[in-house]
Amino acid sequence: MTSKHILKLCLLLLIFSCASSNISKIEGKRIDIDDSLSANKAVEDFITPYRLHVNKDMDSIISYAPETYTKSDGEFNTAIGNLMADAVYSEGNPVFMQQSKKNIDFVLLNHGGIRSILSKGNVTTRTAYGIMPFENSVVVVALKGEQINEMMVYLSMAKRAHPVSHQLQLTLDKNSEVRSATVNGKPIDINRTYYVATNDYLYNGGDGMDFFQTNEGLYVLNYKIRNVLIDNFKKTDTLNPKQDQRFIKLKD
Repeated sequence: MTSKHILKLCLLLLIFSCASSNISKIEGKRIDIDDSLSANKAVEDFITPYRLHVNKDMDSIISYAPETYTKSDGEFNTAIGNLMADAVYSEGNPVFMQQSKKNIDFVLLNHGGIRSILSKGNVTTRTAYGIMPFENSVVVVALKGEQINEMMVYLSMAKRAHPVSHQLQLTLDKNSEVRSATVNGKPIDINRTYYVATNDYLYNGGDGMDFFQTNEGLYVLNYKIRNVLIDNFKKTDTLNPKQDQRFIKLKD
């Protein structure tokens, strides 16, 4: 072995020896969080005023619901779904108009996005958080009529009460094929650009809504769906959501 090889071997042994001497043994212990753990009084004293303030805001009464509404109340449209879609239109359209000088044509949300019932009685800020606990925000997507027709086919195949606003009217025949589809009372024009409000989850392909990806533009309103509901609920003393004919299936 040459002196060069001996020098390399010595260096490797020195490095390994130094690395080995710095290895520390780390041990962990599992601590179960249960009632046996006592609260830290100093931390509790610090947090309590904030907790009381948040709970006061969350439990403030902003409206009243005369009945209990759930997303299982109807096959193709529900009162609570209609309420949400119409709220997104009424609260989001002025924001969109200010941003783009255009109007929203209609709203499409998803049935699974309704996360709680709307119970009979006082409606609070906490109610809105229950219905929409996620951070999803309103976006408006510019779609050609061709993509709107794809959307109608998707809705006919989904056979679910995906919330749509009242500007859209979709009728299926008894075989779940599209019988008619209109926006503001007019048939869909494949050459026209429509401005559809939805949430960022659906825009990104959630629930298989791929038709949003082929678009003419995206407008981000920076307006959470939850805040839409809160603002909308505050505008009326008594909520009055209804099922109607905006999305129906014929029996004959």
